Amino acid sequence: MNPIVRWFHQLGSPPTFDRFAQRWSRVFYLLAVPVLAVGLWQALFVVPADYQQGDSFRILFVHVPSAWMSLFVFGLMALYAAIGLVWRIKLCEILAMACAPLGAGFTLITLLTGSIWGRPMWGTWWDWDPRLTTELLLLFLYIGVIGLYVAIEDRRAAARAAGLMAIVGVALLPVIRYSVDWWGSLHQGQSIRLFGPTTLDASMIAPLWWMVVGTKLWFAGSLLAKARADNLQREAGKDWVRRHLQEKT
Repeated sequence: MNPIVRWFHQLGSPPTFDRFAQRWSRVFYLLAVPVLAVGLWQALFVVPADYQQGDSFRILFVHVPSAWMSLFVFGLMALYAAIGLVWRIKLCEILAMACAPLGAGFTLITLLTGSIWGRPMWGTWWDWDPRLTTELLLLFLYIGVIGLYVAIEDRRAAARAAGLMAIVGVALLPVIRYSVDWWGSLHQGQSIRLFGPTTLDASMIAPLWWMVVGTKLWFAGSLLAKARADNLQREAGKDWVRRHLQEKT
């Protein structure tokens, strides 16, 4: 068997995943803290004030990474759910359900920071703008996945039902992404691209990418920590869990 395939196969074992998640969640957290600190410091103290928006524009360094993460996490959740449904891999079901509260958190931050930013720019805290409305629908989808997972007592049946909802809901992601282009919108168009020109000032790009990388590192650590907790809960009563708890005490 290919070593990489063997490693992934072994990672599906609950005790192996527990050790992996315990070690690497800490690593990701430790990496995320200085990256986020550098990004925030540059965003607050290095980047000059915008000539139109003044200092209020600085909220974009939290808003934009959170918005990207809200879409990324939902897509990842749907991918894990699809793998769990097709190949009945319990670890993928656990990872999919661990994504839901984290993605909901990023989506809520996106909506709150967007509202705070929109108040001085648009003169209102909220507008039924296509981008805002579809992002709110995304939050409701996250809540729906979480609610369905909690409502069903059998953990594996709950994960499959909630995972199916996530797979269907992934159709909303391109609507959110292109809503500004498809409909008239108060929300500004895409300002930064991985490939192609960007409308952001050059001084804003570096701190924004620091924040983007930092949020992904923080998410990776949180995902492993949340999945580990769910894995331990599902495996409660097993010999390896009892030995683990005895070692801690």
